[in-house]
Amino acid sequence: MRIPIHLIITSLLFSFSLFAQEGEMKKEDTIALIIKLQEDAYNAIQIQELDYALPKLIQAKKLAKEINSPTHKALVSGTLSYFFYSVYSYELAAKECTRAIGYIKEETSSVELGRVYNLYGLILIKLKDFENASKYLDRADKIFLSLNEEGELAKVKYNKGLLAFEKNEIKIALNYFSASLPVFKAMELKFFEGYANKYIARSLIQLPSDTNEEKTRNISDAKFAIDKTIIISKTYNYFKLETYSYKVLSEISALQNNPKDALIALKEFVKNNDKLEEIHATILSKNLDFESNSADLDAIIATQQSDLDQQQKSITMNRFTTGLSVALIMILSLLTLSLFKNNNLRARANNLLQEKNDELVIAKERAEKASMAKTQFLSTITHELRTPMYAVTGLTHLLLEDQPREDQKEHLNSLKFSGEYLLSLINNILDLNKLEANKVEIEKKAFSLKKRIEDVLIALRKSSNDKNNKLTLKYDESIPFKLVGDPIVISQILINLIGNSVKFTENGQVTVKVKKLSQTDKIVLLHFEIQDTGVGISLKKQKAIFENFTQGSLEINRKFGGTGLGLAIVKNLLTLMGSKINLDSEIGKGSKFWFDLKFQISDEVSENKNPNAIIYGVDYVALENLYILVVEDNKINQMITRKILEKNKMKCAVADNGEDAVALVRENEYDLILMDIHMPGISGIEATQQIREFKKQIPIIALTAVTIDENLDDFYKAGFNEIIPKPFKTEEFFEKIYRTLQTAKV
Repeated sequence: MRIPIHLIITSLLFSFSLFAQEGEMKKEDTIALIIKLQEDAYNAIQIQELDYALPKLIQAKKLAKEINSPTHKALVSGTLSYFFYSVYSYELAAKECTRAIGYIKEETSSVELGRVYNLYGLILIKLKDFENASKYLDRADKIFLSLNEEGELAKVKYNKGLLAFEKNEIKIALNYFSASLPVFKAMELKFFEGYANKYIARSLIQLPSDTNEEKTRNISDAKFAIDKTIIISKTYNYFKLETYSYKVLSEISALQNNPKDALIALKEFVKNNDKLEEIHATILSKNLDFESNSADLDAIIATQQSDLDQQQKSITMNRFTTGLSVALIMILSLLTLSLFKNNNLRARANNLLQEKNDELVIAKERAEKASMAKTQFLSTITHELRTPMYAVTGLTHLLLEDQPREDQKEHLNSLKFSGEYLLSLINNILDLNKLEANKVEIEKKAFSLKKRIEDVLIALRKSSNDKNNKLTLKYDESIPFKLVGDPIVISQILINLIGNSVKFTENGQVTVKVKKLSQTDKIVLLHFEIQDTGVGISLKKQKAIFENFTQGSLEINRKFGGTGLGLAIVKNLLTLMGSKINLDSEIGKGSKFWFDLKFQISDEVSENKNPNAIIYGVDYVALENLYILVVEDNKINQMITRKILEKNKMKCAVADNGEDAVALVRENEYDLILMDIHMPGISGIEATQQIREFKKQIPIIALTAVTIDENLDDFYKAGFNEIIPKPFKTEEFFEKIYRTLQTAKV
């Protein structure tokens, strides 16, 4: 009977399919077996069952070679490298680890590559190649950070601690070990928890101490840590960890002046160490029978022979030196405390500066994270503070322009001055880090010092009267009328110091003295004093009072309030100006703050050479009848900006948002656009970009509550010609408008 051809074809296809599935299943089974063998070997290495571990690795390596899987070749080579590391064959460990990296170096973000990098860094530490060890640990750290592998990151931190420990950077090492320990505990990585505790103990007994109490506490903490290590090593049969823990325990007992306990621990170490060396010698001396395709392992065993010979020689020497150590321990333990103290003091004197620098490395990482959160907060809050301040300063300016009565004018000038001061204070609080880093620039312009001080006193007069204080100014009339400096900064220093004296004085006297110390043709040196009859400051608090958020006492804080930030700002500002704040004070009798400042003497110009009322280099006549588009979503700010422009005979149109602004610019011809940034719908940046698509030349100025921390390059890239932060001084506002228009014409 003939069989139809289509049945034959179907049968053949089915057979091929079964064969392919069987092959795929066989490969999956092989991979599972490789992983099982590798895990068994890794766990055996941790408990020093090396006879069990090595055959598993050999079998796993053959299987990985059969299926030609780079990932699993790397897995086995990495574990084999760890095997060599555990028996102190660091050169062979490095060779096998390099082979593992070669298998998977293209997998730039795999967990396995990160583990191999971490292991290679550990091996390089033992080979004293500290520079490359640091590089590979950083690579592992970067990979695990991107993969959010918390346990692996903790292992990298632990290895960085070992690197610092080998470099004798004990404080840094202790920080790394302490940082990794909680993760090991939380993830129940007992092997690493035990080793972290052991090295914490070793670091603590080597850590320089400033006092005997600190040294005693460190030794006590070390004893607690090493006791935990011994418990873990016994519970989980980590024989090698237990062995070396007894050596550390012996050192700690000697430091605690317990020679009996030190001797017992040392004997336990000697006994276990002999056993450990025998294990290593046995495994290295085995004449293993490999298949022909494992020639690379034959070469490894041959190389190990030299290590074996060396270790056999060292066993005899180790036993001799150990016996000698036991004999001398009783005598040396009595001298240890004295020697340790003397050496500790000597080392602390030599290494103190280096240790402080090393501590800054750790602190820098923490500070950067805190700084990032703070920057985001300040970026938001700055805008919210500046927006209402624009209304205060803008309305004050408009009221002063409406020819108020003399009594009203004094109040408005005081309000204007207080608004300027409040804005400056907001800026300095938000930028306190810049002040401390000397990144704030001091302006130089002509001003009347006496007028500036009188404005400060006017602003503080009501607070002084409320406390029934007499506020007095003693001003040296020989001081030149106009000086060159930063009047806002001078005001901020004085209002903080005088306001501080007023706040802490009741029914008393606050006196401000300004005296000329010396004068040349161009420079005058002045002495400033602010003296009060208030509560005074204790001698203990006089140094700390200039630190951030510090006050004289808790009782003073409750009674008088305040943030304790004013004097810190004063200190930073005076330092920036090349001076320093000084203080004399006595509890119950009052305080005197004083400082000296140099100023340039301004050349006064009495005749009027400015017929067109050009102030700040502005020709106000040229600005008349210009057509300005104000883009602003805040109705109060719209009104203020429009009135300031119309007061100077300029015409205005207003847009409530970015979409309306784009539409108005398409339909009308404007001489200039004042553009807010933060608006509903599209932002001012997006609106400007759209306008630039059809009108390239029209001047656009960003009128917004930005801070100097924001990336101003983004504004210029978007097409803005200039930026005016709100709130602003009216003179500077028109100066930037005038300059922008002149530049656009050119």
